[in-house]
Amino acid sequence: MGTKDLFYSSVTKKIVMAVAGLFLISFLMLHLGINLLMLRSDGGALFSKAVHFMTTNPVIKVFEVVLFGGFFIHILFGVTLQVYNWIARPKRYKVEGFSHTSFFSKYMIHIGAIILVFLAIHFTNFYFVKLELVDPPAGVARHDFYTMAQLLFSSDFYAILYIVLMVFLGFHLQHAFQSAFQTLGLAHSKYTSVIKAIGTVYAIVVPLGFALIPVYFIFFK
Repeated sequence: MGTKDLFYSSVTKKIVMAVAGLFLISFLMLHLGINLLMLRSDGGALFSKAVHFMTTNPVIKVFEVVLFGGFFIHILFGVTLQVYNWIARPKRYKVEGFSHTSFFSKYMIHIGAIILVFLAIHFTNFYFVKLELVDPPAGVARHDFYTMAQLLFSSDFYAILYIVLMVFLGFHLQHAFQSAFQTLGLAHSKYTSVIKAIGTVYAIVVPLGFALIPVYFIFFK
């Protein structure tokens, strides 16, 4: 593959990765909205109804496949592009130790790896239980995700780990949101500041919303 082919290949991967990233960002809002239903004082009744709908509706099942496709593409292209950057870096930077890359961009792959570990834990505790690949906790029905969450977050270790990982998610979202719009050519002096502001608010509100759930189970249940 020539240099020109490699360049266009990288550009294409960045665009696809940006679209997949924005799709996942949109999904996070839906996921957060459902999870926050656990904070209602109804013993998880409304949350359980929402989960039942999400796990049985045929349209959602198709969406689920698309979602995992988005995860796979985003992770695969992210790793591939980072490898390209590592290979090209010695040629790009003539001054040792100098880079115009932002802090978040420079360590994006490391933060992404941490989030990937979290996803593996999260899927094992919930999604793989639904698929019957993992057994639910003893005495808990397979689709009683409210009780599963309650048991997990009653562990101080898991709750603190979850909150810390939400901080990393915030860092990832902070960079990813702005980077996606820039990659898609939507950055402009007239509204770049607006995009940055929305990205910053999103990167704070969404992880904070998820972090409220273990706090609720620790201190209010």
